[in-house]
Amino acid sequence: MAEAKTAAGQKPARTPHSLILENRASLTATGVSNVESFDDQTVVAKTDLGDLTVHGEKLHIDRLNLESGELTLDGEISSVSYSEIRSAGGFFNKLFK
Repeated sequence: MAEAKTAAGQKPARTPHSLILENRASLTATGVSNVESFDDQTVVAKTDLGDLTVHGEKLHIDRLNLESGELTLDGEISSVSYSEIRSAGGFFNKLFK
């Protein structure tokens, strides 16, 4: 998969990303560019490293600041996983070319 490059031919800088999980009850993530979907059992957030999926019970977004890229979730967190990094445009962009 080819990576996007800036006008000067350099790779774009990645946003710093970190996760802090406290007692499986609170998760703070940095480097979040968007929240794709959420409900009380699943939260999917977009990062430069791929989609971050959090599963659990009674999940709720305590804080979301897209300018700073910070997301804080509370609830009973059972798993945290990443999906593969999607190419620019996605399925529908390719479909309608």
